[in-house]
Amino acid sequence: MLETILLFLVLLSVLVFVHELGHFFVARRMGMKVEEFGFGFPPRMFGVRRGETTYSVNWIPVGGFVRIKGESGEHREDHDSFVSKSPWRRFLVLVAGVVMNLVLAAVLLWIGFLSGLPSVVSGSLPESARVRDEAIRVVQVVPGSAADLSGIKVGDRLLSVDDRVFEGADDARAHLLQADGSVRLLLERGDERFEKTVTKTALENGEPQVGVALVRTGLVSYGPLEAVWRSIEATGGLTIQVVVAFADVIVDLVTVGRPEVELAGPVGIAVMTSEVASLGFAFLLQFAAVLSINLAVINALPFPALDGGRILFLAMEKLRGRPVRGQTEALAHNLGFLFLIGLVILVTYHDLARYGGDMIGFFQNLL
Repeated sequence: MLETILLFLVLLSVLVFVHELGHFFVARRMGMKVEEFGFGFPPRMFGVRRGETTYSVNWIPVGGFVRIKGESGEHREDHDSFVSKSPWRRFLVLVAGVVMNLVLAAVLLWIGFLSGLPSVVSGSLPESARVRDEAIRVVQVVPGSAADLSGIKVGDRLLSVDDRVFEGADDARAHLLQADGSVRLLLERGDERFEKTVTKTALENGEPQVGVALVRTGLVSYGPLEAVWRSIEATGGLTIQVVVAFADVIVDLVTVGRPEVELAGPVGIAVMTSEVASLGFAFLLQFAAVLSINLAVINALPFPALDGGRILFLAMEKLRGRPVRGQTEALAHNLGFLFLIGLVILVTYHDLARYGGDMIGFFQNLL
């Protein structure tokens, strides 16, 4: 569990740090004074001043922050303040963090496509693709199903069913559907092999099933130049999927009052990080890229306290021909921040309800 927490902190810190690095470099480029660039969050451990900027290391080791002169509306008359610059310069600073997270995702996917990223190989692949480590893997476990109750997890490698080895996922699925009563599954998770005897149970459609979705996957790699285009294409496709997923969540909240999908907070993401890391470096690399895209999309939302919310006020200033009152904007961002903190607490509460046993056990071992 300690390794899980450390890995999660490192991963989250890198994603947030890169985001803030985008704000930092573009702000400097636009002639704004960056008063502080911090690694982690206050209280401050120590700081070193170089030129106009204090570079600090802080006690809460998650991500970082950039403090730009005049970003809250003060110092309007100073030429090196955020608020004194033209709207398009401020827009570039605000959007830089989102862009950097998308760039990071593309770089991670490029590295992955060079070394091999997990992909579905049941369909046709380009002739230039190199495939290794092909396997039938569990890509979905139905909550409450026999497989779920047996401890089968997403990412597990299926080696055999009732001592039969299958080349394709379709044949394995057909055997599971036709089998009566119980099936014996030989699985592999990381370096561990284990056997599960699963008794099929009726799901919502009334048919007795094991409750898993199977796909044949492999590590797919390309040459350096083709990997560039593949990574850009994958980043664009994943970004669209994340945007659609967020849109579905918002529609569900408006129509039925709750999202139809499970949301994960810090605890849930930490648990997922541990599970993905156990599958191997390629899976962790892909997961980090998806998290980076999620961070970009979240920050782009036109909600107060987020980069997208600040861009929204910037657009309002452009349309009105004058800025929104500083106090009004500050109040909106503060209320938005409080709402987001409340949302994080709520999601974390649900995460603890699902994963709390593991967390309690970890802290008991520390004591």
